[in-house]
Amino acid sequence: MPGLVSVKTPPDAPSPRISIPDNTQIQTPRPESATPPTKPASPLPKKPPSPSPSRSKFSPRKPPPESPIPDPSLDNPDLGPFLLKLARDAISSGEGPAKALDYALRASKSFERCAIDGEPCLDLAMSLHVLAAIYCSLGRFEEAVPVLERAIRVPEPARGPDHALAAFSGHMQLGDTYSMLGRVDRSIECYEEGLKIQIEALGETDPRVGETCRYLAEAQVQAMQFDKAEDLCKKTLEIHRVHSEPASLEEAADRRLMALICEAKGDYESALEHLVLASMAMIANGQDNEVASIDLSIGNIYLALCRFDEAVFSYQKALTVFKSSKGDNHPSVASVYVRLADLYHKTGKLRESKSYCENALRIYSKPVPGTTGEEIAGGLTEISAIYESVDEPEEALKLLQKAMKLLEDKPGQQSTIAGIEARMGVMFYMIGQYEEARSSFESAVAKLRVCGERKSAFFGVVLNQMGLACVQLFKIDEAAELFEEARSILEQECGPCHQDTLGVYSNLAATYDAMGRVEDAIEILEYVLKLREEKLGIANPDFEDEKSRLAELLKEAGRARNRKAKSLENLIDPNSSKRTKKEVTKRWPGLGFRI
Repeated sequence: MPGLVSVKTPPDAPSPRISIPDNTQIQTPRPESATPPTKPASPLPKKPPSPSPSRSKFSPRKPPPESPIPDPSLDNPDLGPFLLKLARDAISSGEGPAKALDYALRASKSFERCAIDGEPCLDLAMSLHVLAAIYCSLGRFEEAVPVLERAIRVPEPARGPDHALAAFSGHMQLGDTYSMLGRVDRSIECYEEGLKIQIEALGETDPRVGETCRYLAEAQVQAMQFDKAEDLCKKTLEIHRVHSEPASLEEAADRRLMALICEAKGDYESALEHLVLASMAMIANGQDNEVASIDLSIGNIYLALCRFDEAVFSYQKALTVFKSSKGDNHPSVASVYVRLADLYHKTGKLRESKSYCENALRIYSKPVPGTTGEEIAGGLTEISAIYESVDEPEEALKLLQKAMKLLEDKPGQQSTIAGIEARMGVMFYMIGQYEEARSSFESAVAKLRVCGERKSAFFGVVLNQMGLACVQLFKIDEAAELFEEARSILEQECGPCHQDTLGVYSNLAATYDAMGRVEDAIEILEYVLKLREEKLGIANPDFEDEKSRLAELLKEAGRARNRKAKSLENLIDPNSSKRTKKEVTKRWPGLGFRI
């Protein structure tokens, strides 16, 4: 799936798509696999040059444009298949997408006009699939969506397997197109509908159903729907146990995905078990480079478990294989350098950490041919996190800006770009550039809303961070709205006792106090203290701070409202005036701002 490259489907695995004979249906082209040319020719005719003002006033008035004359040749039932063949030949021969687009448009019109009333025409659905794939190859994904939405309405799955498979292909292609537009929620809905149709046509245990389950699970991992992804991945493993040999490539791919899910859920021991089994399968099949990639993932698990010596051993194994098979300057080598840099930073060996960062940056600055922008951007983002953690936000910000520039023109990367913008917002905040921080958070929030992640915990955290930037700009009303939305999301996704949720409660109480809504602030602080006393314990250092703030508010609420307004900074931290600017910034994490 676009944007998810952590788990690779083995090259020999059967495709979840269903090949259909040329005379009935075609195999659905995958939008993400169609690579648009560097400068595609426009499918529209070039406009003639505008007449100069000196001549236009003497030109006769042009008659109004006439309605297009219907082409009687499109009524020929033999024309549609012929035009569709020309479109496919134009694509395969490299003549250019403009000509293929014209053929596909005319073919779909011919099939539509020749269709029998009341009878679904699979040839029409096929031509619409091709037309949408051409639009995607031109980067015109928005135009492909209505074409595919029309295509999935043509077949009737109840009429037999041909109709069912045409409907399945249309839903999966539409899901891929939505994914390229960054609309992950709509993408998953299409994949789920396609899987439902495929199961009804082929049964629960067909190997192709297993491939589709894994494909959908990858999409759900991207959307951070880990529980649903885990259920589907378990189902895929069961199907492949029945239909594949032990230690097959299919099982290895399933286990790598399952390890990714377990790692995301914090179940590192289970993740390690799946990775070891996947590595054994890859070794049995002679896939040395894949074994090295798994060793890198195993190193990450050991690092998360603080088993540093074992992590170094795994990383060095992967590094040796990548250097011998791909060369010293391959991005795979750089990725190992980044992981080693992170490990040595966590173990306090800052000199070694910086050295590995510099080695990785040297490779990314002069990438070998074939290196994708996504690979470089991912590496730069990881290195920026290391610079951020050693208190070099300016350097981290430069790397994030380079990463975003590499991704800004790439389809399907909106969610990734939003994550980078959120990180940039944190960096701007740390160096005191609050207006730039707010702008970065605002752009990230807008993209996440479009991508369908408006109910994720990450979205709630970004809203909280944006609210803190608004606090520094004294945009109190806007900050309150952001904190309120963040609270509703984090309560739903994380629960009221989660540290991120408690941080939003504290920020919202301080904001209400600054707005004069003292009763609302008191209500929130009383609720937080009750949570800490009954469920979390009072050993947390924030407990005494919140208790004293509540006592002050209660004291003030018991007298006439005639007091000198306090700055919001002092309301959030009464001792802030005694700290330097840098120390004030360090206070924010305790209030929910995760830096």
